[in-house]
Amino acid sequence: MDADFEVARAGLVEHLSTEIKDERVLAAMRSIPRELFVPSESRHLAYEDRPLPIGCDQTISQPFIIALMTEALELTGKEKVLEVGTGSGYQAAILARLARFVVTTERVPALAETAKRVLDKLGYTNIEVHLAEETLGWQREAPYDAIMVTAAAPKVPPDLLAQLRIGGRLVIPVGSRYIQELYKITKGKKKMAVQNLGGCRFVSLIGKGAWEEE
Repeated sequence: MDADFEVARAGLVEHLSTEIKDERVLAAMRSIPRELFVPSESRHLAYEDRPLPIGCDQTISQPFIIALMTEALELTGKEKVLEVGTGSGYQAAILARLARFVVTTERVPALAETAKRVLDKLGYTNIEVHLAEETLGWQREAPYDAIMVTAAAPKVPPDLLAQLRIGGRLVIPVGSRYIQELYKITKGKKKMAVQNLGGCRFVSLIGKGAWEEE
């Protein structure tokens, strides 16, 4: 079965490489067992290029979107990165292969616990998993070189911009609860440079400066 997963993983990365050009991102995704981050009943679907449910009304994102967002952060290996929305922990695992240190927050305790267990089992030592607080992000470790938000906000949350260093990159889906645009925001001294990476669809970001819980 492990060999089957390895073949499927290699096939998925080959598919992604037609549009994703950062070899470090592709290598990270080639090395990480996505099947361990999805429920056992969905493991046979782990390497299809689509999102999958992980419980608690949350999903593990489509691999292409994960790769696109990760590539947009332009990581070199020296960065401290914040992820908002740990979910399964798969994205944090990828970031940890590409950056110096990763802080990730999750508002659902069961998901945070499961993600931490899988990440610990895989031997990651440069990831901190925290339960989300009222203020989005994790202010105590700020500023960050890069921030990735894996849930959709109605606007770019000021609290997250405040935690980003000058020159840092923020990747975030912004729009309605049902459809969004993926933005890459580079923080300048006086203004932000904004790039639209295309349409996407994420679960809602809950918290101050985002959506209220339904």
